[in-house]
Amino acid sequence: MDKVIIEGGSKLSGKVDISGFKNAALPIIVGTILANDKCKIDNLPMIGDVYNLVKIMEMLGAKVYLDESGYMDIDTSTIRDPILIDEITRKMRASYYLLGACLSRFGEVKVLYPGGCNIGVRPIDQHIKGFEALGAKVEVEHGVISCKANRLIGSKIYLDVVSVGATINIMMAATMAEGTTIIENAAKEPHIVDMANFINAMGGNIRGAGTDIIKVNGVNKLHGCNYSVIPDQIEAGTYMIAAAAAKGDVIINNVIPKHLEPISAKLIEMGVEVAEYGDSIRVNGNSNMKSVNVKTLPYPGFPTDLQQPMTALLSGVKGTSIVTETVFEGRYKYVDELKRMGVDITVDGRTAIIKGVDTLMGSKIRATDLRGGAALIIAGLMANGTTEIEEAYHIERGYENLISKLLNLGAKVKEE
Repeated sequence: MDKVIIEGGSKLSGKVDISGFKNAALPIIVGTILANDKCKIDNLPMIGDVYNLVKIMEMLGAKVYLDESGYMDIDTSTIRDPILIDEITRKMRASYYLLGACLSRFGEVKVLYPGGCNIGVRPIDQHIKGFEALGAKVEVEHGVISCKANRLIGSKIYLDVVSVGATINIMMAATMAEGTTIIENAAKEPHIVDMANFINAMGGNIRGAGTDIIKVNGVNKLHGCNYSVIPDQIEAGTYMIAAAAAKGDVIINNVIPKHLEPISAKLIEMGVEVAEYGDSIRVNGNSNMKSVNVKTLPYPGFPTDLQQPMTALLSGVKGTSIVTETVFEGRYKYVDELKRMGVDITVDGRTAIIKGVDTLMGSKIRATDLRGGAALIIAGLMANGTTEIEEAYHIERGYENLISKLLNLGAKVKEE
C-alpha cells in the first residue's frame, strides 16, 4: 500500500470487527521458541509485522504455516542455531524478543540491533540489565547484540523505567532459569498478561502479570500448546477515535472493554457517547465535542500508541487542548503533515498545544510512522476535500484490512 486517498466528510456507521493484538501476537510468535515443540496460535492479525516475523522465524529454522484467517501452526523444534545477522530484523522493533527467547532455550543468541518506527530514543538497556542479572554476558558491537550464559539463575530485577519490551523479554529469559525471578516496576499492559498466560499454557510458572511485581518460577522444560491472541486495544481505540472524528455511530466488536477504559473515559470527557457491552463498544460522535487535555502514561493510563490519532481528532475540536507525550519524545513527527491540512498545533518538547480549527483541508501528506499514519487517516476523514497519504505502507504494519474496514463503515477511501 503506497498511497491512501480519502474523500473527507462521510459519517461512519455500522460495525467493525477488531483483529488480534499486534503487540501481543509478535512476542507470542517469538515465544514459541521456548517450547521446542509445535504450537497452534489463532486470532493473529494479518499485518506486515506478522509477515516479517514469519520470515525471521523461518530463517532461524522454524517450520511455519500461516493461514490468512489468522491461524498459525509453528514448529520450533527444528531451530538449531540462534544466530540471525540479517537486515530483516531492522524492519521491526519486536525482533528484540529473540534475545529473551533464544537466551532461555539455547543459552546464547546473536541478532542485529532492532529497528521499527523512528519515534524517539528506544534503548534496550533495561533488557540488558535483566539478562545480566540472570547471569548472561551481553555485548553490543557494530550493531550486533550478543548474549551468552552457561546457566541462568533467578534474580530480583528492578526496572528503572516501566518497559513493556523489557518486562516480556525478562519473563522469557527467566522462564527456564534456576529458581525464582522477581521483576519489580514491571509493565502492566494487557499484552504482558497475554504473554504470561501463553507461557503458562506451555508449562511455565508466572504469577503477578498485570501488577507491578511479576514472579517467574523457573521450570525445566516447556511444551507446545494451543493459544488465542487477545483483541487489539490499539486498533479498537483507533476506530473509536475515528468514529468520533467522523461524527459516526459505530459498533466495535471483538474487544475487551476494560482494556479500552482510558480511551472511553477521554472520549466521554469530550462529550462523545460511549456504551460498553459484553465484547463490544458503541461510539456515537457529534458536533459538540469539547477540547480536553491528554497525557500518555503506561497502562492503565492513556496509551502512547493512541496519542497521534487522538491529537488528530482534537485538531478539529473547538477550544485549546494540550497533549503531553511522556513515553516517546519523537512522536510528533506527523505534526508537520497535519499542518499542511490547516491544523494549528505548536510543539514544545514533549507537549503539543492544539487550537482546534473549524475545518481541516484535504492535502497531499506523508505517513511518518505506523501510528502517525493512523492519525493522518483520521484527519483525512474529518477534512474537506481529498487527502492523499503517501508512504502508507507504514500503516499496514499495524492495521489489518484497514481500507476494507473503513469502506464497510461508509468511508470514501481507496488505496494505490
